[in-house]
Amino acid sequence: MATTPAPPAAPPKPTWDPRQPESTFPWLRPTIRIRLTLLYGGMFLIAGILLLSIIYLLAAQALHVGSAPPFKIVDGNPKVTSATCPGIVGELSIDEFNAAMSACVDHQRQRALDDLLSRSLLTLLGLSVIAFAFGYAMAGRVLSPLGKITRTARRVAGTDLTRRIELDGPDDELKELADTFDDMLDRLERAFTAQQRFVGNASHELRTPLAINRTLLEVHLSDPGAPVELQQLGKTLLATNERSEQLVEGLLLLARSDNQIVERKPVDLAEVASHAVDQTRAEADAKGVEILGKRASAMVQGNGVLLERIALNLVQNAVRYNIPEGGWVDVTTEAQHGQAVLVVSNTGPVVPAYEIDNLFEPFRRLRTERTGSDKGVGLGLSIARSVARAHGGRIIAEPREGGGLVMRVTLPI
Repeated sequence: MATTPAPPAAPPKPTWDPRQPESTFPWLRPTIRIRLTLLYGGMFLIAGILLLSIIYLLAAQALHVGSAPPFKIVDGNPKVTSATCPGIVGELSIDEFNAAMSACVDHQRQRALDDLLSRSLLTLLGLSVIAFAFGYAMAGRVLSPLGKITRTARRVAGTDLTRRIELDGPDDELKELADTFDDMLDRLERAFTAQQRFVGNASHELRTPLAINRTLLEVHLSDPGAPVELQQLGKTLLATNERSEQLVEGLLLLARSDNQIVERKPVDLAEVASHAVDQTRAEADAKGVEILGKRASAMVQGNGVLLERIALNLVQNAVRYNIPEGGWVDVTTEAQHGQAVLVVSNTGPVVPAYEIDNLFEPFRRLRTERTGSDKGVGLGLSIARSVARAHGGRIIAEPREGGGLVMRVTLPI
């Protein structure tokens, strides 16, 4: 009895790239912590300005500038000196003395108000700095569970689903959020484990009967004494069986490539593209399609087999969906702006721009029935996009002027 192969251990595909570097200027990000800090500090600053204004108005009212001095000379010929009131010098008449005394008192009152204002502003500035720092520290303490949730989510996306937050502390809204996230991870882990187990079992259960059918048909076709009708029927069944095998392999590869690639090795995209061109050369020569292009070295970290599948699917599609005579396929690779780029362009029928997205859907072909084509099983571009995403890259298709497509695959180096 055959043993069931163990399912591949691969984490789910992340919705963001966990290897993406953080911003060069983290202080410019409008994070919740910064916003809470501005809220706390701003409220304190507004309250301090209001309090300072009230104190200043009350002090100004108590020391009203222009009010009568506390005393005045009504008789005699005073002779007064003062270091704080330079206007009172020498012998003055009573009116001159009273006027100088009023001006001196008003000046002292204004100096007192100005001194109160300046000292209060300096005190408010110092307290505002302390308030903003205290608010930033308190916001960080309050939001630290959210930071733990975010870090756990990034580790889950970059590695596996076995990690949990397990947040301690009071039973508040943040702990409820963390517990809900842990429950979601439990369900996701069970779902992905079941999917991987299904892929492993399907890989065995579906391949085996198809391989047996192919062997029986090949043995039957090798009999030289078989009637011509049976020979023709056998060839038809063999072609149908081969198509079923391609469909099964494509579905299994699509299921596996939807997961993030864990084991990465250096792969030269130029070598991958050259292998794909070599495998398609015979078919291209039979259809009269010329394969062109310069393939420069572009090293990436990934799975060489899956990356070769991207190039092979794109080149095969470019050859099969080409013009009858004088067609060509251009396959180039290069490294630019920190990315490895594979570009496959070809002549062919005119493709409307609104049909581009449909080409990446499984079993979808351009203006053909789902099962009405012998050029493939309709999974090539779906697999290519899935593998590109699993490697942290993307694939873009654009209509080529004059007919055909330009397929551009970008992968991080």
